Amino acid sequence: MDPTPAAAARRAAAIARHLAGLPSDTSTAPAALQSSPCLSYVPPESTEAPPAFSPTELRALLDGHHLRDRDWVFGAMEESPLFCPRRAGGKVFVSPDYNEGKEGQREATMRRIGHLTRRGVFRGWLTEPGPEAELRKLALLEALSVYDHSLVIKIGVHFFLWGGAIKFLGTKRHHDKWLSDTENYLIKGCFAMTELGHGSNVRGIETIATYDSQTREFVINTPCESAQKYWIGGAANHATHTIVFAQLHINGRNEGVHAFVAQIRDQDESVLPNIHIADCGHKIGLNGVDNGRIWFNNIRVPRENLLNLVADVLPDGQYVSTIDDPDQRFAAFLSPLTLGRVNIAVSSVYISKVGLAIAVRYALSRRAFSITPDGPEMLLLDYPSHQRRLLPLLAKACMMSSASNFMKNMYVKRTPEASKAIHVYSSALKATLTWQNMTTLQECREACGGQGLKTDSRVGILKAEFDVQSTFEGDNNVLLQQVSKALYAELVATQKKKKPFKGLGLEHLNGPCPAIPGSLTSGILRSSKFQMDLFCLRERDLLKQFTKEVSHYLAQGESREKAFMLSYQIGEDLARAFTERTILQIFLADEMKTPAGSLKDVLGLLRSIYVTVCIDESASFLRYGYLSRDNVATVRKEVMALCSELRPHALAIVSSFGIPDAFLSPLAFDWIDANALSSGSE
Repeated sequence: MDPTPAAAARRAAAIARHLAGLPSDTSTAPAALQSSPCLSYVPPESTEAPPAFSPTELRALLDGHHLRDRDWVFGAMEESPLFCPRRAGGKVFVSPDYNEGKEGQREATMRRIGHLTRRGVFRGWLTEPGPEAELRKLALLEALSVYDHSLVIKIGVHFFLWGGAIKFLGTKRHHDKWLSDTENYLIKGCFAMTELGHGSNVRGIETIATYDSQTREFVINTPCESAQKYWIGGAANHATHTIVFAQLHINGRNEGVHAFVAQIRDQDESVLPNIHIADCGHKIGLNGVDNGRIWFNNIRVPRENLLNLVADVLPDGQYVSTIDDPDQRFAAFLSPLTLGRVNIAVSSVYISKVGLAIAVRYALSRRAFSITPDGPEMLLLDYPSHQRRLLPLLAKACMMSSASNFMKNMYVKRTPEASKAIHVYSSALKATLTWQNMTTLQECREACGGQGLKTDSRVGILKAEFDVQSTFEGDNNVLLQQVSKALYAELVATQKKKKPFKGLGLEHLNGPCPAIPGSLTSGILRSSKFQMDLFCLRERDLLKQFTKEVSHYLAQGESREKAFMLSYQIGEDLARAFTERTILQIFLADEMKTPAGSLKDVLGLLRSIYVTVCIDESASFLRYGYLSRDNVATVRKEVMALCSELRPHALAIVSSFGIPDAFLSPLAFDWIDANALSSGSE
């Protein structure tokens, strides 16, 4: 190496040119690189084409009912400082302060409930009869869920579990004593069913209520640690009363699980004697809900506190019931959970819409990379891969909105004859819609990149807040097993009675088996007849295979429950096939009611994306031979073509969700200004 100063100078100059990006031959050196102008936010509304359809009409279809009431309660939250308004990116947003400790979040939740009570939001929720009043109540709850899951869980436990048990399991004496006070929050209720040792298996709970005929009281006791009531929302801080589910013992005989009203705190909110309450502690979400544990040490409640619509204990200790079959009686005691499942399923779709509205709007304003030299960076949603990530989720959210509206209408117009169908639909849709919500929020979080990690972007925190939906009010896997068992029972009953199928959408089983074309084209794949035929074929075959497998185990001497347990894989596939066919059938009915035009065309696109993505994501179509490998490959290509066609409508669709800007996040709007050094809090 040349050690002279001149050589050192040459090396330094070469390194300098290299770092500056210049060639070593300075005679051909290009002009110095120019810095790019700073990025600026461009609202999607200024760059996207005008909507091809009316977002107002699509919202009416997706929300289904009480749009003005929804908007009214949104306004009731926006106008109050209790809902933590803050300014970012030139807009005002409302969301809870998740940086508060759990005690702060809990007290904030109760203050918000107080504000909503004073505004009359809950007026008539327990005392006004009829389907219209019930639908309005559900619409208001859906809108409240957009703000905070803790808020709606506290409200839901109080009105739908505690209040629902009083209303639907109790009689006039209970209604007169507790419903009005519950509606006005003069008392605060909770629902003590789940125990440390028993969750989904309610039959196995260990709390005991023994009737004392001398004092005409029930003595309620927690006999062991596994019998402590667990995860009881409202119990840790605020609840004054609870519904206690316990095994009823009379003269040494166990009459099974029954429901009792017990007071757990006095007017000063002090815990009553012989009751011990402990906090469940900090959770990954829902810290605005005071989940607690309860132990009862032989507390006494009056005989009249037994909720006695279906069974009663006379003063002398005689047990009487309007339902002789113990299994049917037990099912009646679980009826309050049905509305809970309906609410959970519906709110999960609404929250998916929040995540999608944020992620889609961000993808319509955020750019990354260019595909030509010196060309402009591309919008995220113009990348086919990004379309494949978000647009099928958009289609599923719309499809599932129709399904949730169907379920709500069935519930509010319920008859005793419809109870089985309501149980099956609510179980199937609660499991499917809540799982889909978690999938949607995770994809939306990732689609927003690092910005999605911020709490004020909402998507990530919503994922933590709504994770619990997969397991409460029925574990999703258990619910799907109940669906497949119910379908098996329908088939066996139909064969035994030699009558056609009726109900649950199973009428397609009365006809011939659908024929699927050997070679699929784009036109065939988009045909609603082909789509229904394929989904019905899958459901029909899986029901047949499930029944055959269960029968095989029964013939080997296994019990009915053991046979179901051993056949769970096909049973789960059957439950998913039933649910996906149900969602398609319900949406198709809504689509057919829509007049010809651009909205109907977009609904067809959404339906076709839903069907092709279901095929693409499920192994069952290949596993059981409903489609060939070549046809599945054709479906995969069609998904991309459909996503490309839906891309121009993405903004209009998320705008049709009817979610006010304040309930989205800064990430959905001017995310550059929201992150500016000068933005701060105003």
